[in-house]
Amino acid sequence: MKAVEVMGKVDRQGQLLLDEPLEIKSDSRVKVILLIADEDVLDPDDTPVEEIQGSLIRALQDVKAGKTRPISELWDRIEHE
Repeated sequence: MKAVEVMGKVDRQGQLLLDEPLEIKSDSRVKVILLIADEDVLDPDDTPVEEIQGSLIRALQDVKAGKTRPISELWDRIEHE
């Protein structure tokens, strides 16, 4: 068996609606396991795509402007956190 992770939501009729179509062979049997998030708990791995894109754009602009730091300095900061 192969695992595929996708996001979606359950509508008012209890139907599962996926955010993206599955790229698998049609008429395949599947086993569905639902992980339902608590309403008041955000998953730290669910960073919005827009936020990630903005961060990457800022990072690329910094590199183009020569605003870089030695990797040793970055590792030092990580080790002290």
